[in-house]
Amino acid sequence: MTIIIDDLPRAQRDPSSAGALADDGVLKLAVWLSPAFPVGGFTYSHGLEWAIEDGSVTTADQLQAWIDDILSHGAGRNDAILFAHVWRCVLHRRIDDLISVVELADAFQPTRERRLEAGAQGAAFAKAIGDTWSNPVYDAINADLTAHFGTIPWTYATAVATAAACHGLSLRPSLGSYLQAFVATIISAGVRAIPLGQTEGLKILARVTPRLFAITDEAMAASLDDLGGAAIRADIASMRHETQYTRLFRS
Repeated sequence: MTIIIDDLPRAQRDPSSAGALADDGVLKLAVWLSPAFPVGGFTYSHGLEWAIEDGSVTTADQLQAWIDDILSHGAGRNDAILFAHVWRCVLHRRIDDLISVVELADAFQPTRERRLEAGAQGAAFAKAIGDTWSNPVYDAINADLTAHFGTIPWTYATAVATAAACHGLSLRPSLGSYLQAFVATIISAGVRAIPLGQTEGLKILARVTPRLFAITDEAMAASLDDLGGAAIRADIASMRHETQYTRLFRS
């Protein structure tokens, strides 16, 4: 993997320590984005539960197509762009810009349940990092944001990006790991609700991995003007889920 120098904090640019930094970063991302990390990701389906109830997604192929569209045209792509911009704002200590992007990410949630999904996971992630993996940079960033907002309107993407930058983790693997965790959560919901076998879920994750890499690279080169989407069916599914009578998930 090629690491772009501008995507590493200045303190992390010593080639002699690259191996240790890479190992440390891999371990942190593995823990932070594990299903065991206390953000409650297993309680959300990103509107998928309604699509299953509606009959739109009832097979592994349909679930993969649903996820491909969310990655390419919906929240996956937008979250990736916002993640990259938050990471760079933290890296260069551009607090005013960081405030603007955090606000934009919160405002970009298209439905009440999607705002709950992004916001509750973001707040839980930020609290867990603050309680266990805090450092002076993270504390300073949080203090600046709290001074402006009072209660910081985290989304999951902005919270993970902030922690990754504060801990000196390079952008590309951090963003790619975040997207993989996002997709894995939707797949897990499908495995339980369609239902599908665990092996089928893993096959879907393996097949969408090239798309994850592509979205990561696109997002790293994108501007905020590139935000936007056309995953209309997923947004409607989230709206319909708000009044779905029988449900397992919060979104």
